Amino acid sequence: MVSGIFTCDSSRSERTTFEGLQSIELFAGAGGLGLGFSLSGVGHQAVVEWSKHACETLRTNKRHGVEPIAHWADVTEGDVRDFSFSGFDGLDLVTGGPPCQPFSMGGKHRGFLDDRDMFPQAVRAVREVKPRAFVFENVRGLTRAAFYNYFNYILLQLEFPSLQAKVGEEWLDHLARLEKNKTKGGKSEYHVVTRLVNAANYGVPQKRERVFIVGFRADVHRPWTFPAETHTQDALLYDQWVTGDYWERHKVSKRQRPEQPAKIEKKLAGLRESDLSKLLSPWQTVRDAIADLPDPEKKTSQSVQAHKFQPGAKSYPGHTGSPLDEPAKALKAGGHGVPGGENMLRRPDGSIRYFTVRECARIQTFPDDFIFDGTWGEVMRQLGNAVPVKLAQCVAGSVCELLRAT
Repeated sequence: MVSGIFTCDSSRSERTTFEGLQSIELFAGAGGLGLGFSLSGVGHQAVVEWSKHACETLRTNKRHGVEPIAHWADVTEGDVRDFSFSGFDGLDLVTGGPPCQPFSMGGKHRGFLDDRDMFPQAVRAVREVKPRAFVFENVRGLTRAAFYNYFNYILLQLEFPSLQAKVGEEWLDHLARLEKNKTKGGKSEYHVVTRLVNAANYGVPQKRERVFIVGFRADVHRPWTFPAETHTQDALLYDQWVTGDYWERHKVSKRQRPEQPAKIEKKLAGLRESDLSKLLSPWQTVRDAIADLPDPEKKTSQSVQAHKFQPGAKSYPGHTGSPLDEPAKALKAGGHGVPGGENMLRRPDGSIRYFTVRECARIQTFPDDFIFDGTWGEVMRQLGNAVPVKLAQCVAGSVCELLRAT
């Protein structure tokens, strides 16, 4: 199936062979987006990242032969503004997550005034490489009202990348030229679509909203739509509070189960009368993600890399941790160390602790053999900035399916 609805297939997670498609991975971070594309059969001819810690993470995994990073090009450590795209003309894909801090809900919200805004470099990559397709992702904050005009500016630049800003031209003036070009019937160089998605709706055990911008070169003549959602909250509630299968699966006795929230009774009444054949898979919860890991407060397992208890977790208003039996709240990177309330587990009895690095990796759907080395705060920052691998793989699989058919 090339056009129409693409459904993510978890069986693809073992796939590491490359079937001809090649990409440049920009702003690679810890490699979440790049892993999603590699697991969909894409080889990375170049990998670019400025953070020395993230680069060391990628090098460590490559050095130890961790698949599929073992087959990636050596990471280029440095500012993408200094990277030359010469020799990559016509490559299949350009992918990446331009630094999100300028648009993050938890950041300083400077957007295009922030010198960390790398969308101009994403546009440059598309203009100079002329890939068959591109995929960029960013935080939900990019779609905020304060950035509405700039978001449209990004999209129009990606649609008409060759219509560059003139020397000294303000971005609003450039936006006006792009708008005039589009409305007078200028031929689109890329067909661009964007979608705000919740990772939990694609089987990631985390409520993480991300914006994806996907573009296909105008000569790629096939319809495409974002992959269909595969998981729902309704199915989880049904599993927990109608059939109880969720608790049975995790061997949670009735005495140990939390009380059913009173506020969902009306929803449950509707679910009891619904057509169960229309329910998708249940949202994945924190318990689903980490149940087979030893409790780091009670037992240290040398067989589980990066699974060490970290003391000092504190709960405060608005930052109370992630409930065990729901998808985690969005993991955050934090500008000054690990955010206290966001990256914590909250058990049914109300007790809390920090997630370990390995638990965060599970929540971000990184493979268990992926190596995280470095200080706790730095590794958690990498994970907080990462794209969930499973979500990336869903998008990559759909995009690559279309490219292979054209």
